[in-house]
Amino acid sequence: MNQLMDTGRRTPATAPPHVARLRRAISLFFALDGFVFAGWVVRIPAIKEQIHASAGALGLALLGVSVGSVATMLLSGNLCRRYGNHPVTVVTAALLSLSVALPPLTHSALQLGLVLLLFGAAYGGLNVAFNAAAVDLAEAVRRPILPSFHAAFSAGGLVGAGLGGLLAPQLSPLWHLLLLTAIGLVVTAYAGRVLLRTPGPATGRGPRLDGTDVAPERGRAAVGRTRLLVTVYGLITLCTAYGEGALADWGSLHLSADLHTGPGAAAAGYAVFALLMTVSRMSGTWLLERLGDTPVLVAGGLLAAVGMLVGSLAPQLWLVYLGYALTGLGLANVFPVAVGGAGALAGPHGVAVASTLGYSGILLGPPSIGFLAEAYGLPGALTTIAALAALAALLGRVVGRGRVVQRGRRRAPC
Repeated sequence: MNQLMDTGRRTPATAPPHVARLRRAISLFFALDGFVFAGWVVRIPAIKEQIHASAGALGLALLGVSVGSVATMLLSGNLCRRYGNHPVTVVTAALLSLSVALPPLTHSALQLGLVLLLFGAAYGGLNVAFNAAAVDLAEAVRRPILPSFHAAFSAGGLVGAGLGGLLAPQLSPLWHLLLLTAIGLVVTAYAGRVLLRTPGPATGRGPRLDGTDVAPERGRAAVGRTRLLVTVYGLITLCTAYGEGALADWGSLHLSADLHTGPGAAAAGYAVFALLMTVSRMSGTWLLERLGDTPVLVAGGLLAAVGMLVGSLAPQLWLVYLGYALTGLGLANVFPVAVGGAGALAGPHGVAVASTLGYSGILLGPPSIGFLAEAYGLPGALTTIAALAALAALLGRVVGRGRVVQRGRRRAPC
């Protein structure tokens, strides 16, 4: 039985031999997701030039990724419950790999938006499916290993962006993205073979959001509490993803426009954030085993809040870099812990709810910063990242207490 202390600290258990293979395979899918998405992002300027789109038209076309992702996330949770996390992971990874080659074949912003709907649908479905598979594996081995999977995603993104930067001057967008398709299909075939041949680990969870329960005597009140806790976890992912999306789009511009740095120093700001986020996720399992879920959520949110206040308001470049680094360290493990908590409570549907709210944060972040920057200036607008990180810390404390109460009621005699 999974021993979960009031702090959220887990007692590791001995894993079966096939678990290591599953963990490597799921990690490959996380890395592939980051790799393919980053490879596409670095070719957006070339695609814009190819289709002769204005900035506004391109922005509307790029919404296709977000709309497709959000629209399919809840559906993907249902598909995972019906067919299993592993088959859905393999199918959506193959679709993602194939669809990334479509944008260079378009000739207008409308066509680009339509193919990005498909790309976004595959991206959203894959994110739900492999997060659900990772949550199940973490429950089976009784270790908080989700941050390591998200570290693989971050590492894949860094590799994809780096490779894209090297290949962009040498290859056309079509040949570059076809290369990503080939790599994606090879990885999917290799890792998918492991997933499809290995049954998903059995987990014993509590009440689910569809009203069913592994222990029906807990009643509808327990299901209601589960819904509430999953929603709070989803709000935490929203607060975190808001910061990630906003800093990705506006962090470099803050350095160039407000601190008057060159393009290299401006780009380095986001690189510092992304690198420290990857490093922090690599140590996430170690932190969670020693501190527990709630302290990591609370401390991570507070550290990100302090870091972003420094990053947005500091007048010197090195202080802004320090602020971005602290923000990356703080936000890194909040998202995977929140998704893992929602999945542990409600399975794939919980993952889908948390992921959907999280992706909504990515949608809200960049335009919100833009509107606020016009009214209050970009430094003032960026402080909203700090405010939402602090809110995530508060919600982390609330959900931690809620889990303690829920476990206490489960242990109480009938």
